[in-house]
Amino acid sequence: MKTLRARRCAAVLALLAPVFAAGCGQNEYHFVSMGTAPVGGTFPVMGNAMAEVLNEHPPNEGDWADWKVQTKGTKGTQENIRRLSHNEFELGLSNAAISYFAYRGEGGWEKPYEGVRAVATLAPLVGLFITRPDTGIKEVADLKGKRVVIGPAGAGFEMFVRPILEEHGVPWESITVLNDPQSIAVDRLGDGAADAIFLGGAANTRHPSITQAIGTFDVVFVKYNPEAQQRLTAKYPFYRIMKIPAVDEEGKPMYAGMTEDFSAMNVGNAQIIAYESTPKELIRQIVETLCTNQEEVIKKHPIGKALAPPIAPNYVGIPFHEGAIEFYRTWKGVRPNAWEPPSPGATTAGSPGGSPDKPAQTAQTSGHATSSSAIADAAEEIAPAVSPLE
Repeated sequence: MKTLRARRCAAVLALLAPVFAAGCGQNEYHFVSMGTAPVGGTFPVMGNAMAEVLNEHPPNEGDWADWKVQTKGTKGTQENIRRLSHNEFELGLSNAAISYFAYRGEGGWEKPYEGVRAVATLAPLVGLFITRPDTGIKEVADLKGKRVVIGPAGAGFEMFVRPILEEHGVPWESITVLNDPQSIAVDRLGDGAADAIFLGGAANTRHPSITQAIGTFDVVFVKYNPEAQQRLTAKYPFYRIMKIPAVDEEGKPMYAGMTEDFSAMNVGNAQIIAYESTPKELIRQIVETLCTNQEEVIKKHPIGKALAPPIAPNYVGIPFHEGAIEFYRTWKGVRPNAWEPPSPGATTAGSPGGSPDKPAQTAQTSGHATSSSAIADAAEEIAPAVSPLE
């Protein structure tokens, strides 16, 4: 009797199995993880905006149908790259300077991460040093022997600050490196516990930490040497001379006491990155969904303005993922092979060599330089998108 009952149960279960399977399949999600940065920075906000749009427009078919994109808080670019390499994430947000050095195993990385790939180039990140008048610091070269707040420990800011200092004749070992978040850095400078601080954020928008500092004590903007700026843009694809205007679009002073435009540096665009092993079709669909729904991203965050043909496909130091390239090849308005590094000596768009007084046209004539000044020209369009770094 038990044998007969068992056979009947088995038969019923066999008949019901397809029904259960179909029912489960209807609710099955393909989870996609995106590494961002610590809460309180810009990357989590940017990531959430893009994830929301991706989740509102999932593919209807294919291996990634009904995806569920989730953002994951991390320590920032460095952790994102390492976790991408271990296939813990499908996507990550990055600073172009840090991913540049990661790909090559330079700048403090323990090994080359040759599988890291660009998916989309986003907003410029503009950096500068500020100090107090009593320090006597007027130019970057004056930072030798000083106490300088570089940024939070583990964030990787030294990867783009160190070349700036060394190009100005300031060996890294000659400064006392202080690691603090930007909000605490202002207090350190005001209390005399630091001689200068490095700050970074969006072009053409007021940086909250600079505004905080100016409201507390007199501030000096530490000048870059124009020749050092030119050398940096010639050596590295992620640096670009960028202007902080003395007045905003309404004609109001950008900062109290600033009487003329300030020549600063783009220290590396924000990027969406992936790893070479991430499925090609997934990356293609991700890029296509974001770029074809650009207006929806913009409504959630200004970073969406960078998801445009003159910006998103531009090479800034690491190879692009094949899935992204597949979409960019068909996207109207994309410059041919924008994702490829330019040939050595190739003349770029804009005024040759650039100049501090015309930083929006500073695509240098160099094999390392990007092959268009579109990123710099677009800074005004995406000004509110990134502040502060990560």
